[in-house]
Amino acid sequence: MLKNFFPNKILKINTKLINKIAIFMLIIIGLGLVYSLILSPEDYIQGDSVRIMYVHVPSSLIALGCFAVMGIASILNLLFNIKFLSLISKSLAPIGGIFTLISIITGSLWGKPTWGIWWVWDARLTSMFILFCFYIAYILSWKLISNFKKANKISSIIAIIGLFNLPVIKYSVDWWNTLHQPSSITLTSAPTIHHTMLIPLIIMFFGLLIYSLIIFLMKYKIEIIKFKLKKKNEK
Repeated sequence: MLKNFFPNKILKINTKLINKIAIFMLIIIGLGLVYSLILSPEDYIQGDSVRIMYVHVPSSLIALGCFAVMGIASILNLLFNIKFLSLISKSLAPIGGIFTLISIITGSLWGKPTWGIWWVWDARLTSMFILFCFYIAYILSWKLISNFKKANKISSIIAIIGLFNLPVIKYSVDWWNTLHQPSSITLTSAPTIHHTMLIPLIIMFFGLLIYSLIIFLMKYKIEIIKFKLKKKNEK
């Protein structure tokens, strides 16, 4: 029952519902952009370049979140052979890969005025680049391997190995002396960022998260249809 419940629910999602979610997303992101670019103050040291944070930080969090889900889904998939978990991971991979790339690019744009250089091979930046490589490897495993079972196994192994990189990304600024600043928001302590910057950051995060959800729903629905058609043709 579990193997069929989630895919069937996704297939019932129609264009009208997606459009409603998209309108809500545009309102949230529009509000976030106004707050981020106009209402929030500039940083007393970094000036207006700090506004890159409102895209950079949410993109980084979504990139990490997507891969975490992919890794956990891959473990469960290998253990219990639940096919829709592999389709979830396959649908999340392009989203996470794009947000990882956005994180790296915006980080470089932010790094130039802050550090005086576009890129340094410090722990945080290097581990994020490694994450991007894992995303590429995962996507390519599905693109280049035609056999579903083999592609499923190899891609799952890639995702599981990539999980070990996530704690490195998270704690790299604590474990090593890097140019990248320590995390301003943690689960174990109060935010060190002022509320005038924290509020637009949260708004932008939820806006981009809803965008990711929309893309995931569309991509996952396509993957289910493709999987069912392939199964039908094999009979």
